[in-house]
Amino acid sequence: MSWNIFRFCTALRGLGSIMILLVLGVVGVTYYAVVIVTYGPLLAGAGAIGILTSFAVLVLFHFLLAMLLWSYFSVVLTDPGGVPPNWKPALDEERGENDPLTASEFTSLPADTAHSTIRFCKKCNQLKPPRCHHCSVCGRCVLKMDHHCVWVVNCVGAFNYKYFLLFLFYTFLETALVTSSLLPNFIAFFGDEEIPVSAGSLAIIFLAFALNLAFSLSVLGFLIMHISLVLRNTTTIEAFEKVAPKWRYDLGRRRNFEQVFGTDKQYWLIPAYSKEDFGSMPALCGLEYPLKPGDGQEF
Repeated sequence: MSWNIFRFCTALRGLGSIMILLVLGVVGVTYYAVVIVTYGPLLAGAGAIGILTSFAVLVLFHFLLAMLLWSYFSVVLTDPGGVPPNWKPALDEERGENDPLTASEFTSLPADTAHSTIRFCKKCNQLKPPRCHHCSVCGRCVLKMDHHCVWVVNCVGAFNYKYFLLFLFYTFLETALVTSSLLPNFIAFFGDEEIPVSAGSLAIIFLAFALNLAFSLSVLGFLIMHISLVLRNTTTIEAFEKVAPKWRYDLGRRRNFEQVFGTDKQYWLIPAYSKEDFGSMPALCGLEYPLKPGDGQEF
């Protein structure tokens, strides 16, 4: 008997609220350990240097936390992009602008279009734009799908990939800050120094330290991987699928970066796009993508 793992993909939908609560739980434990127990009290009972250090840590902690949560819920709440109803390509990329597709060619499409230049999803029974893939968890085709992420309870695709990258970026900075700021307590405990907190608070500090250390190391690996994907203008799915040495969407690192983050530098570090970028860059809309000059080959 053969097993189809995708048959059980829909079970992942039930993790939605659980994963969000887990993320908020980690944030809550971290906030208690850093603000309530460790650095908050130092603002009132430490010397000038201690007060200045605590103030700097707390300001940076709250800023990164705000950006982390903003990016996180932007990924969670933003639709990654679906295929518009009755979508049809303007032309066949293999044939070029001088030989556009006709209506009769669309209506006569067979069920199996594996060898056709037009991509077709049998599950959704619809045409698929370039770089679009079907998500078995969401049960639909997603524009420029990268992967389905259980942590954000959503697909990561054309409309929220930038937000996902910023979530990774700010999560790494925040967890690295928390790990380094709680490290003195960790060292003091094993150095037999007295720590002026209760046993329960000390346990929470240790839990926050361990969680943030683990997250910072794991997120760093994901962040490095996704940065390399962005600079090559590819997705996680495409990186595993393509076998050609040259990638038709690779426009150079600068332009590849702009295909995800836009051209307006003021918006690069926030989960939003300028109206000008979103209106002038078809790639941000998920349906059309510029190709490498002189490259019309489908990989």
